[in-house]
Amino acid sequence: MQVAEQIKRVALALEEGSVVFDHGTDNAWDEAVALVLTVAELPNDKASLAAELTKSDRQRIVDLLKRRVVERIPLPYLLGTAWFAELEFLIEPGVVIPRSPIAELIGARFSPWLTAEPASVLDLCCGSGCIGIASARAFAECHLTLADVDPTAVTLARRNVERHGLTQRTQVVRSDLFADLPPGQFDLIVCNPPYVDTVDMRALPPEHRHEPARGLAGGGDGLTVVHELLAELPGRLNPDGMLVCEVGASAAALQREYSRTGFIWPDLTQGGSGVFILQGNARPLRY
Repeated sequence: MQVAEQIKRVALALEEGSVVFDHGTDNAWDEAVALVLTVAELPNDKASLAAELTKSDRQRIVDLLKRRVVERIPLPYLLGTAWFAELEFLIEPGVVIPRSPIAELIGARFSPWLTAEPASVLDLCCGSGCIGIASARAFAECHLTLADVDPTAVTLARRNVERHGLTQRTQVVRSDLFADLPPGQFDLIVCNPPYVDTVDMRALPPEHRHEPARGLAGGGDGLTVVHELLAELPGRLNPDGMLVCEVGASAAALQREYSRTGFIWPDLTQGGSGVFILQGNARPLRY
């Protein structure tokens, strides 16, 4: 069977299975392409569509597709990899799957808000390390610190640092926000914290329930971790630095509780919402 025909069959099965797409793709066709080409180890180009699949590849595709539809396991967990900001990352159950509209800002090198190359970048709540690593690839001279409270995430982040050749200029630390980080300030802090509020946590589809609740649940208003982050931020962000943080649907709650704070909300043309920028000379003022 050719790749093109297999992709059509997989896409149809995904549509009929009523799965939820929110882990790197947003439709059945793109997810089918990712599944088939990854198993076949083929590039995503026109020539691959005419390639013949081996019997073992066809069987593996069927097995993974069954788990995707019946168990509702997100595809990146089944494949062991995920793409973010045009880079491939290792991923495994127990760590939140890479996805964030911050990727668009990284692609633009955080222009026009970041006016100088950052010498130091911190990725808080780093998970797989995808946001920090992509930022470090965008700024080739910076020193990167990745921090997460979860030891599983810290281990995986180290593997991704090695995979992307950044070992020499990256430090990976197990830390509850800033608590266990060495003293000092950063030029750029990026953060995709747990921000799903209690009501939305109860409504999550099965795919999201395969992810660790600790990496998603942000408390009653979705901002438990964000409150802690903003309280400690002035001592950790250089005056000329910048915080970039995703809060998703909890953005409205954030603006209500910090109505005197000068958040910048970039227009995200590639989809997504709820990402704010806070300049180093701004001070988070609650209520």
